[in-house]
Amino acid sequence: MFLVVFRNRKRADIDADAYIHDAVMMEALAHRQPGFLLFRSYTADDGEVLSMSEWEDEDAAMAWAHHAEHLLVQHRGRAEYYESYTLYSCDSPRVHRFELNGVTQA
Repeated sequence: MFLVVFRNRKRADIDADAYIHDAVMMEALAHRQPGFLLFRSYTADDGEVLSMSEWEDEDAAMAWAHHAEHLLVQHRGRAEYYESYTLYSCDSPRVHRFELNGVTQA
């Protein structure tokens, strides 16, 4: 598994409708990419957003990062949407799982 975490803050003057449109389109497109496993996004009370995607491997994540439509929206994000962001990526993250019947390590 390859894990990507995108931590960001939006600009105060953001065009919210345009951002939502792009976000919905990118999530739908990501779901159709080879190697896509999971996407989740959470917003903190202070407005910071933490989004996480899981991919089968680094090649799949990098193919998504370099997808032509995704590249256009990445550029628009820097130009119009984000005040700041940090991208974290990790190959073979250490994973601990809990299930009611016991703890499982993978």
